[in-house]
Formats: sequence, structure tokens, C-alpha cells
Amino acid sequence: MAGLHAVGANDAQAASGLLTLCLLVGIVCIALPLVFRIPLSFAWSTPGAALLVAAGGSTNNFGAAVGAFMVCGVLIVLSGLWPALGRAITSIPKPLASAMLAGILFPICLAPVTAAVEQPLLAIPVIVVWLVLFRLAPRWAVPAAMLVAAIGIALTAGTDWLSASSSQPALVFTAPVFDPLVIVSLGIPLFIVTMAGQNVPGFVVMSTFGYRAPPRAVLVSSGVATAAGSVFGAHSINLAAITAALMASPEAHPDKDKRWIATVSSGVAYLLIGLGAGFAAALVSASPPILITAVAGLALLGALVTSVTGALEDPAHRITAIVTFLVTASGVSIIGIGSAFWGLVIGGVLMLWLGWKRPVRA
Repeated sequence: MAGLHAVGANDAQAASGLLTLCLLVGIVCIALPLVFRIPLSFAWSTPGAALLVAAGGSTNNFGAAVGAFMVCGVLIVLSGLWPALGRAITSIPKPLASAMLAGILFPICLAPVTAAVEQPLLAIPVIVVWLVLFRLAPRWAVPAAMLVAAIGIALTAGTDWLSASSSQPALVFTAPVFDPLVIVSLGIPLFIVTMAGQNVPGFVVMSTFGYRAPPRAVLVSSGVATAAGSVFGAHSINLAAITAALMASPEAHPDKDKRWIATVSSGVAYLLIGLGAGFAAALVSASPPILITAVAGLALLGALVTSVTGALEDPAHRITAIVTFLVTASGVSIIGIGSAFWGLVIGGVLMLWLGWKRPVRA
């Protein structure tokens, strides 16, 4: 919402954008897994939202920003119709893929430790409940931890957040304005960071857990959703990376062929959250950010173990994997593109260099 405000949206338009994102993400999270029977998970572009904040000076006309969002969606569709691109982003070597995912997950999985120190009264009960149920009923450990966190937030926040939660967003149409300067300064960078910072890592995460996500279906559907949702304030929808690790990991279901059910369930939850966006936003706003991240960190520990194991299982590529992990975990951002992309780039260059053999002279 801060990103939408930064490019000229008023309160109603920003709330409409959040509602639209929830609804569209929910729809694609239900539709594609039902068709392909694999845990295809979608989300809105987090680096894209950060880009909106950084690009706040590019326009105060939200209609021009909407036009840029629509152009971004069209470019994503065109990417899906280009087979060479689909093959490229789904053929990344496993050591690089696993190391990049481990780098993404590592800071999140540290959050429970940080939260236990910074917010002990809220975080320690969450961790204890998770630990007890992980031993007795593993599938319910994370939902129970989330429930305890929500109860703790509600008790410590008092009654102020309840009045904020009563407001319900509505869809607000904004006619797109195609300003060439805004398209160049906002629409094209939004496309780049969404592809490099979300879609590429999303495909990598799926391959790490043994799934081959169909590039054309993923990119065309998310691009169409982005273009359609833009007029209601949605900035960009893409294949998920972090939440994909939740859905595709063994914690979702021991049977690999049944994990798609988790993604469909998340789609239903997105629809419900969208309809109750006022309540959800108020609860999250009342929470210390580290507590929300801590619950996610507990949920992603299994995925971190899987990715670290996959990254280091081949001794020939361990240095490459560690470098990829370190660059990704560093969180650096260069020309607006996040560390996950640069981890893959640097790891790929290093893999080529270390794997290159000098010709032997006769």
C-alpha cells in the first residue's frame, strides 16, 4: 500500500489494489494447480512493491502508474510466448538453484531467534507451541504457531486495531494513461524486477523440489492477471518463491503428488483474506514485523534443510554453491534488482570459470 501511495494512489485506490492482488492471486493459485496437479504458487511482486516506493518521484498521476502496470503485464505475457526464455529459466543447474533458495530462506529462518530476543513475550510462546506440535502433530505445528501469534498480537494491541479492521476495501477503477516517460521509468523496471527477482527464483524453487513448472502457462496467466488487475490498482502478479517453498516441500504433504492441494488451499485463503483485507491489514499492522517473519521462518525450516542439502551434495560444485548462497543471503540490490538474481548470475559465472578446462598442449 505504501508503494501504491508513492505513485499517486489515494487511500481508496491503494486499498483496491490490495484487494485486487489478493483476489487475483487466489484465483491463479486455485486454477493452475487444479489443471497441472503440481503446487504452483503465486504472489504479488515484493521487489515490485519496493520499486514503487523507490520510484515515487516518477509520477503523481496514478492513471500513468496504472498504464505502466498494464505494460508490465503485457511484457510478462510476451515472455511466456517466447519458448527460448521458458527453457532458459527452467534449466538452471541444481547446485545454483538450491543455493539461491537457501540464501533467500536463511534470513527468514533466523527471525525466530531474533524475535525471541526482541519480543520474548510474543515470540517464545509461538516457538514453544511450534516445537511441541512439531514432535506430536507436525502438520499442525505452523497453523498453531500462527494462531498463537495472532492471539498475542490481539491481546497486546488492545482494541484500537478492531476499529481499523472494520473498514472493507472496494474495487476502484482507474483508467490507464500511457505516458512514455512513466512506462520507461516504472513499467519496464517493474517488469525486470518481477522477472529477475520473483519469476526466475520461483521456477528455481520448483525445480529444487523436483517439479517442472510450465513456463508458458505460468507467465501468460500471471501476465494476463497483472494486465487485467492493473486498472484496479494491482501492480504485478508472479510465480511465488518463498511461499512456493512452503507448498512444494515435504511439510506440505509427504506424498509429492498431493502437495498441489496445499496451493489450492492457499488460493482459497487469499480469497478470504481479500474479502477481509481490512481485518488482515489491521492485525498485521498491529504486529511487530519480526513476529510475522518469525512464524514464516518456523514454517520454512524444512525447506531450508532441503535446499542446503541439495546445494552441497555435489563436492565439485560446493564452492560455487556457497558463493551463490552468500551473495543471495547478503540482500544486496544493484540497479533495483535483488540479491537472488545476482546470486544466480555470479554463481553461474563462477561455475563456468571453475568448470573450464584449459586445453592440453601436445
